[in-house]
Amino acid sequence: MLELLRKASRTWFAKGLLLLLVASFGIWGVSSSLIGDNSDAVITVGDQTISTNEFRLAYQRQMSDLSRRFGTQLTTEQARALGIDTQVYAQLAAGAALDQLSDEMRLGLSEDRLAGLIAEDPAFRNESTGQFDRQLFASRLRNSGLREEDYILERSKVAVRSQIVEATSDGFTPPQVLVDALRQYRDESRTIDYLLLSSANVDPIKAPDDATLAAWFETVKARYRAPEYRAFSYVKLQPADLADPASVSDEMARQDYEARKARYEIAGTRTIEQLTFETREMAEAAVVAMKEGASFDQLVTDQGKTATDVLIGDFTKDRVPDPALAEAAFAIEKEGATSPVIDGSFGPVVLRVSNIKPGRTQSFDEVKEQIRESLATAAAIEDITTAHDRFEDLRASGSSLEDAAKELNLKPVIIDAIDRQGRDKSEKDIAGIPEKQALIGEVFQTDIGVEALPLSIGNDGYVWFEVRDIVAERDRPLAEVREKAVADWTAEQQKIELGAKVESLKERAEQGAPLADIAAELAISVENKTGLRRSSDDPVLGAAAVAAAFTGPVGTLGSAPGNDPDTQILLKVTEINNQPTVNALDNQDQQVIATAKAAGDDILDQMVNELQANYGVSVNQALAEQAMVR
Repeated sequence: MLELLRKASRTWFAKGLLLLLVASFGIWGVSSSLIGDNSDAVITVGDQTISTNEFRLAYQRQMSDLSRRFGTQLTTEQARALGIDTQVYAQLAAGAALDQLSDEMRLGLSEDRLAGLIAEDPAFRNESTGQFDRQLFASRLRNSGLREEDYILERSKVAVRSQIVEATSDGFTPPQVLVDALRQYRDESRTIDYLLLSSANVDPIKAPDDATLAAWFETVKARYRAPEYRAFSYVKLQPADLADPASVSDEMARQDYEARKARYEIAGTRTIEQLTFETREMAEAAVVAMKEGASFDQLVTDQGKTATDVLIGDFTKDRVPDPALAEAAFAIEKEGATSPVIDGSFGPVVLRVSNIKPGRTQSFDEVKEQIRESLATAAAIEDITTAHDRFEDLRASGSSLEDAAKELNLKPVIIDAIDRQGRDKSEKDIAGIPEKQALIGEVFQTDIGVEALPLSIGNDGYVWFEVRDIVAERDRPLAEVREKAVADWTAEQQKIELGAKVESLKERAEQGAPLADIAAELAISVENKTGLRRSSDDPVLGAAAVAAAFTGPVGTLGSAPGNDPDTQILLKVTEINNQPTVNALDNQDQQVIATAKAAGDDILDQMVNELQANYGVSVNQALAEQAMVR
């Protein structure tokens, strides 16, 4: 969420919205007549100044607005992470630049128009009549601590500023040439010939000598740094850990089986094939033909279909999508038999059934052990709280984790070394740890020997843990990771060599060598890709090669790493198609038009930047810091 807000704050669309917030803030009392003189200016733009109080109130308003959105009061550190201070600087400076421009242009507002704007404000309209309410107007200003003349002055100032914004960007209609250019950019597709080169196309890299490897290792040793490892033990308590299936007698299990026998029913299944017909008459004729000797398979072939086309799949009766088909399919008793004509949801059909597996009820002997475990676990659920309290009492009385576990017949588990990602020293994932991510997080926040609170496992379990040892992160010496370092160095040099190879081949192609000749020398083939678009996510070419295919006209040669980083692509553009190739229903035309219309915001953005450059913007950082901590 924080990252999204940071990104959004960099767009002019967000700046425009925030500028409106500044405007409304001006309405509600950010006037020098209310705040005092501007000798303590935090921001100066031309002749316009933003005082310490103005900046503080704008900052607090922004903080309050985002705090309401998050549902919690933001701290100063969180506000800085969100870039709220930077946003407020940008808002106030942009507003001041527009105010300076309006002064120079001598823009104004008639009293009648100003009165109309105030009367149109919903905040001052009577709920019952919908008309401007003079008493409500006075009451709300009084409650806000504003004088009427100050509000009117600020409302006029905002209205004048809005004239510039509206004239610049509101209602902007993008020129057709821009819309067409964006549409062509989106729709353009290309055909390319390309060569896919791999490490097999360059000479093997010899292992480095000691000096070379040592010099290289010094530049990348952080890559081999050993993370912090921790050793810890834990004890898990869940119903299954307390359950004793042996305590459940055959008689108890039999009683449960008889009471819940329905749950042990296994529904019958069969494989269903469906042959559809345009009319019932055609379907009836097919049934007659099968009675006279024609096979179901022959009818499938006569319709130009394959066995895959008519296969629906394996179903239990309740899983067949069409109830009519379900009844007919499960009324067939003979393997490979067909049904009469059925009026299905999509027309008349004939079914064939095979692989019939009748339904049955599992015997008591088949499920006896399963029932024992289920009954024992259910009984253990009632003992969880007692066991939890007993474990806590033992720990409080000085028992070690292992001794408390032994007392309750629980099994302690010792992890000799684990990093924050849950891997051991050989970088293998350690499996079987309950609530793994949460437990590891707690382990790495707990010191050796500290008796930490247990973590909950679902609704009915707990896990206690104790940190036994901490091994700090460290730089590994080359001798410790030599084998891996050699492999990494070799792979890196292989990539460099392959990159140089493809660049030399590209130079040859630019001098006129056909790709086919180069491919023959390498004993590989020339591949072809059609319909390639800028947005294509090609599993072979990858993003870099796709981008290279759009760097020039027909005949353009390009090279780039493939989607597999161990490959390189040498390509040549052979055809460019500017005709639309998108789905008419994918709504992308609206996206193109929306993108073109956004140029209006870009124009306003550029204008404000130019104004600020001309007028000059200065910020008193010390005063701003004071304003933000008051």
